[in-house]
This record gives sequence, structure tokens and C-alpha cells, in this order.
Amino acid sequence: MNVNRCFALLVFLVTVGGGECLGATERYNVDADHSIVGFSVAHMVISKTTGRFTDYTGFIEMDPDGKTVRAIEAVIKTASVDTNHQKRDTHLRSPDFFNVEKYPAMIYKMTSYEKQGDQYVAIGDLTLLGVTKPIVLTGTFNGVLPKDPMGNTRAGFSAEGKINRKDFGMNWNKALDNGGLVVGNEVAIRLEIECIKQK
Repeated sequence: MNVNRCFALLVFLVTVGGGECLGATERYNVDADHSIVGFSVAHMVISKTTGRFTDYTGFIEMDPDGKTVRAIEAVIKTASVDTNHQKRDTHLRSPDFFNVEKYPAMIYKMTSYEKQGDQYVAIGDLTLLGVTKPIVLTGTFNGVLPKDPMGNTRAGFSAEGKINRKDFGMNWNKALDNGGLVVGNEVAIRLEIECIKQK
């Protein structure tokens, strides 16, 4: 076998082998019943309002060893916003904030992933109110439970991030007598995600 044929065979084997490795990811679907998609934002400068979304779907694809995440995607229904205050939630669903009739969902798609010691950094695109901006999530992979009482394999993740709501065109506010604002512009995001391995 000449050198050119040997090289061609090597390239073929590497290409095929690499494809098999990339295809060996495992998909974990988000279990919304055991997860939290939460946020907090300053309220009248002196305190914080906390809330969450209760209707969402998503998945995480990672290597079998759990060391490398290949993909994260999520769709969050904006009408499911819940701050434990009915009047405020109605306002949040209005065109002043999430404008849920025109934009019923926000979408997150990971674009890159990096492991840093015990933590990971996931950079992705968040689309909200028709505007797409990058967002950085920093967190931990909490491990895998091989078998729960129902026979499912589960994985857990925790993550935090922040956005400026004005970057997405969410500009509503009112000035206070002390010079502050009713609603802060920086929104802190907190995620506690439990996933079930797709069979």
C-alpha cells in the first residue's frame, strides 16, 4: 500500500471515528416539576422582587462521562411568570414588560461551553421580545443519579447569570422621589435544573 493510500485510509478512519464520538452524546430532558427557572430584580432600590417561570421545556446534551456539554436549549413561556402577586404578574404580562400576546416565549440556545475547575461557563443566545443577545451562565454540574425510584436516570445542574432588561427593549419604569427607579434594570437569573435521560 503506497503512502497516499495509507494517508487516505487514515483520514477516513479518523473522520468516521470522530463522527461516532460526536454522535455518542446523551440527551437529558428538563423535568419542570423538579426544576426552578427563577429571577430577581431590584424593587424601589431598597429590596428585591423574586419570581419564576412555571411553563418551560428544554434539553441538555452531554458526553456519557458528563464532563462536556454539547448543547443546551430551552423554551420558556413568558405568560407563566409568577412573582406571587397577581396584579404585578398581570402587569408583567402586558406590553410594558413581556408582552406575552406578541411574544409568547423566550428562547435560549447555547453557543459555547467551557469547564473551569468545578464550574462551567455556558455562553448562549437569549431571544426575548424579538431581540437576541448573548448571555453567560456560570454554574455546576451536580452529578448523575443512575436510577431513581421510577427507573429513570437523572442529572442535576445549577447556574446563575444576569441580563440588562433594557438590552431587550423592556424599558418601562417610574422615577422615585429619591432619584431611584421602581424597577431595576439588571435582572439576576438563578437556575436549578433536574433532567431525565431520554430513553
